[in-house]
Amino acid sequence: MSAEAASDKPSVNRGCSAAQRAVAFGERHQIAIYLLALVAGGGLGFAAPAAGSVLEHAIYPVLGALLYATFLQVPFTALGRAMRGGRFLSAVLVLNFVLVPVVVYGLTRFLPDDRGVLLGVLLVLLTPCVDYVIVFSGLAGGSADRLLAATPLLMLTQMALLPLYLLIFVGPDLASVVDPTPFIEAFVVLIVIPLALAWGTQTLAARHRAGQVIQTVMTAGMVPLMTATLLTVVASQTPQLSSRLGTVAGVVPLYVAFLVIMAILGLLVARCFRLDVPGSRALIFTGATRNSLVVLPLALALPDPYALAAVIVVSQTLVELVGMVLYVQLVPRLAPARLPGYSAQLNG
Repeated sequence: MSAEAASDKPSVNRGCSAAQRAVAFGERHQIAIYLLALVAGGGLGFAAPAAGSVLEHAIYPVLGALLYATFLQVPFTALGRAMRGGRFLSAVLVLNFVLVPVVVYGLTRFLPDDRGVLLGVLLVLLTPCVDYVIVFSGLAGGSADRLLAATPLLMLTQMALLPLYLLIFVGPDLASVVDPTPFIEAFVVLIVIPLALAWGTQTLAARHRAGQVIQTVMTAGMVPLMTATLLTVVASQTPQLSSRLGTVAGVVPLYVAFLVIMAILGLLVARCFRLDVPGSRALIFTGATRNSLVVLPLALALPDPYALAAVIVVSQTLVELVGMVLYVQLVPRLAPARLPGYSAQLNG
């Protein structure tokens, strides 16, 4: 090795060490970073409302990148095993499509007599999340592979049942105005494409170093990607809330109550199905998180008399993002690693 090359090596090592320290710092302080992202996004949305429409177009790209990085961390061999986890999948279906509608029906009895508000609440609370729930659940020690395996089932089931729920809750006149096209688009952009890219990258990593480098870089970028996603979502949606603060204030307590109720119900269902701790934590998250980013295009496509529904969906997004940051801290205490009634041996 030449003296010149040798002299370059310490600087390279210092650069790698600095990058590793930055990644470690981000992982260690990620909750504080996410809270700052929420605050910064809100400040940006109020200070530069014209940027909201521009940032709205960035939601799917940043969320897609975040999910790609998340899917990369789930080995596809584990995904195959998770798809055979009938107990966990059954618990997910019972919680989201049997118990959640009952909870939502009860909570909506406290809403004002405004069909736009009612439709917005129903759209968002009756549809379980299929995207960043995997990320937040993973941060709390939940089973990312089982949630990922449940994603197609969750998406297809909510697409099939949402019209039925709307028909029951609000009647045929409102059920018929909801266009399912955004559901299909979101499923392709947020699930199918990132999942295919992750599978391709893992296949490449098994044969070439380039794939391993991509995996390493994307794993290191998880905290920045989550931060960018939170900031983009909040900044893009905050301007829409400024003129409807009174209406939004009326539904915020309902969304908070939903988060509290679903944490308790998720834990109870997990114990009834005898899930292990990672499965229990994942179940709590899937019961609490809603598909706000996917149903927002549905709400935006509604006729003018129901335009308020989009603002109601956006307000749920903001409440839930704060709630998820808190969930990451609280769910491991709610479903700790050792608790009577749980078995570390069960796989769900």
